[in-house]
Formats: sequence, structure tokens, C-alpha cells
Amino acid sequence: MLLGLDIGTGSAKAVLLDEDGNTVAEAGAAHSVDAPHPGWGETRPAAWWEALLDSVNRLPKAARAAVKAVGLSGQMHGVVLTDAAGEPLRPAILWMDNRAADCVARYPGGAEQRVGNPISAGMAGPILLWLMQYERDLFARTRWALQPKDWLRFKLTRAASTEPSDASATLLADCDGEWDEGLLGELGIARALLPQVAGSAEVSGQLTSAAARTLGLPQGIPVAGGAGDTAAAAFGSGLYQDGAAQLTTGSGAQIVVMRGSRPAFSPCLNAFRSASTSNLPRWYVMAAMQNAGVALEWVRSKLGLTWEEAYQRAFAPGAPTSGAMFLPYLTGERTPWMDTNVRGAWVGLSPRDDAGSMMRAAFLGVAFSLRAGLDALREHGVKVERLRLAGGGSVHAAWQRLLIDVLEKPLDAVTCPNASARGAALLGGVAAGCWTADDLTAMAPRVVPLGEPAGTGFGESYARFRELYQCLSGWSAGAVRSDTKHNLE
Repeated sequence: MLLGLDIGTGSAKAVLLDEDGNTVAEAGAAHSVDAPHPGWGETRPAAWWEALLDSVNRLPKAARAAVKAVGLSGQMHGVVLTDAAGEPLRPAILWMDNRAADCVARYPGGAEQRVGNPISAGMAGPILLWLMQYERDLFARTRWALQPKDWLRFKLTRAASTEPSDASATLLADCDGEWDEGLLGELGIARALLPQVAGSAEVSGQLTSAAARTLGLPQGIPVAGGAGDTAAAAFGSGLYQDGAAQLTTGSGAQIVVMRGSRPAFSPCLNAFRSASTSNLPRWYVMAAMQNAGVALEWVRSKLGLTWEEAYQRAFAPGAPTSGAMFLPYLTGERTPWMDTNVRGAWVGLSPRDDAGSMMRAAFLGVAFSLRAGLDALREHGVKVERLRLAGGGSVHAAWQRLLIDVLEKPLDAVTCPNASARGAALLGGVAAGCWTADDLTAMAPRVVPLGEPAGTGFGESYARFRELYQCLSGWSAGAVRSDTKHNLE
């Protein structure tokens, strides 16, 4: 048995695989994201641990006792500050947090090309600069600045380590995941705060006796380096070919395209190391959209609908057409705008609109934002013929149909609902010597074609959606900066 553990933005998941790569059992548990001020996003690491314990303890006891290795996955970009014992000193600051927007300007000229990515708030580098400036006393007590899954590693093994996929996404390392010590010096960030980098499929430590007792696992089993959740999902979904592409929807959404050679820099896309081993593609280029499930969940809750009601009313046959449009940018946006200040809006509401039409507008707005990400990839010269579809936020048939028509690409469903946790378990298996790269290709999950584009003609509405961003961006910027300044005073 191989165990994969994943710390997502809103939930933790655990997946058990047998030695043929088949899922034996899986479980998940929710945890909350706190927003103490507008534009902020935090979670207590203890809440991650509680959710993981809940998940793991619901897996069969006998299967847990037979686990040979553990792999880790987790939401990317955030920061957990800990003392020397690995105890968190404050809540973790997460990827959707925009408080560090003003710290972006502290990066030296040419830094984007050095790290291979646009400098944006919500990533570890700017977050650390913010903490250094505004929480100096706490920062002085800090021993480690860890990514979410790497905090979990410390909890399991007492070892401080990361791996290339997460390191390359901190804005403190190059696209190979190697720390840029010169850049760290220019920013005033001590290299000693950051852990060593080991391979995603290499052993990074052994499970301690205390963690083994708590989780019902064998003591001393290897814990693999693992990967950031996007890289782990690509690995778990079987994206093992150069050019293979996948849309993953969760709290945010990502369109990932695998690359066998290092991607060229783009000011509106990200390029990170993959979790791949051996001769599999070592990088991926990504359009990252912050507002997918985050925005849809907010709309659903504000309208007072259950998820069943949300789908039913939004996609009801024969429902009257509404001219309302929803811009989902509740937490700013990355691809294609790279704009931390933009915020969401409904536009064009009329007395005819109700909860159903507003929910429909929300689904369409999120789909349009994903189309903008796909367009950014195409404009960068990245060809996408068809997309795999993964993630818990994309299982409803009508929502899938809308995505196919808006994106104008055929979609194939990946037959593994918890791709990140599965990818983590696979990496654990490789680290333990259970599998090779050739074995992984043979164990790739089955894909099911969902449909071809129907040419339904969203072109005019999509063009209006892009135009509305320009109006919303200018309107929102001043208000957001004012809020941020007020919050810190």
C-alpha cells in the first residue's frame, strides 16, 4: 500500500493505492480559510493536521498498517512560519492573499527572468517580505519558512525539506527549483530560513514513531519529497507526454501544459518544475486563475442555494436568457491580468433576474475567466488541442458542457477524483522503489471523452466580459489600496 496526503485550500484528502496503482480507499475532511481583512487568506496549520487525521483515520486500519511509503501534496505559494521545533508561530498565509502587493516592487530589476515567473502577491517571496516588514518581532523568532505540504513533512518526519515543484513557485528560486542565493541576499531574506531541496520522488525522511502511532501507520516508512498540488495532480492524472494539457478546477483553476524543455518567460503565465521523474517532462507552463470554486461557492452561499439547487436552477432547460454578467475576481486575478487589485461584480442585472439567472451568470463568468487563461497560453505559442478535466469542481454534466463550449476545446474526464493525493502516493511508491517511470505510464488513469464544442457562439459575450475587466480594474484599485492601508494602521 502507498499513501498520498494532500492539503488543499478548503479540505485535506488521503488516498491509498495498491501496488498496481489502483485506489483502495480515499477520504477527505474540510477545513476553513479565514479572512481577517479584505483580500487576506489564512488557515491555522493545526486545522490542516486535524483534517488529515480525520481523513486518515477513516481509511481501513489493516490497509494503513500495510503502507510502505507516504507521498505529500499541498496548496502552493503560501508560507508557514515555525520555530525550531516546527511549531507554527502564526496562521499560514495562503496563495489567494493579496496583502503583499506593495512588496512586489522591492524585487530588483530582472528578477522575473531569473525566477522565470512574473512577480505577484500571494507567493512566498513577497509574503516573506511583508512579514519581515510588518511582523518583525515574530519574524525574529522564526526558524523555518515552509510551504504547506513541507510543514506537514516536518510534522511527520521532523525533517525540514522541500522539492523542486514547490521551490520553483516561491519567486525565490529558478525554474529548476534551485534557491537563488544572490536574489535572496538582494531581498534581505536569510537563506537559512528555507529548507534543503530534494527530488519529488526521493526519500525526504522517515515517519516518526509519534506520527506513526497517531496515524496508524508503520514506523520508519519513507516519506517522499512529493509536489505542489498542481504538479501532483498532473502526475497523478497521467500527464506524462510533452504537450499534454489539463484543466483542474478547485478553489482556483489551472490550465497546465507539460513541457520537455524549460518554458520561455511570459508576463502573464507561470512556469514551474514538474513532479516528473526519469525521462518524463520536467516542467509545465500554466495559466493560473485564482477564482473558480472560490467565486462559485461565494455566489451559491450568498444566494442561499444548496449545490444541487445551484446546478438545477442555473442550468434549468428553457430558463429565460439574462443579460447579467458576473466577473469572478473576488480575490484579484493572476492569468491573464496579473492584477491583485481587481475585484468581482455583477453587471447588467434587471428585475427579471433571480437566484437562478445570477447563478448561471456566475458559472459563465468563471468559464470566461478560464477562456482568458487558455487564450493567454495560445498567445504565448502554446498549442492546446484538447484538455483533460480534473478536480472536484467539474463533475456536473451541464457545467462540463458549458466549459466545452466556452473553451471551444474537447474535454476528457480523468477517472480519478483526487488526482493530487493520487500523484503524491505515486511519488511515494517511486521513492520506495515500488515503481519506475515505465510502470507509471502503464498505470495512467483512464480518460473518458466528455464531448466536442458545439459552436454555440459565446464570442460576443466573451468579448464584453474582457472589456468589462478594463472598467472594473480601474474602479477597484483605489478602494483596495485604501482598505489595505487602513488595515495596517
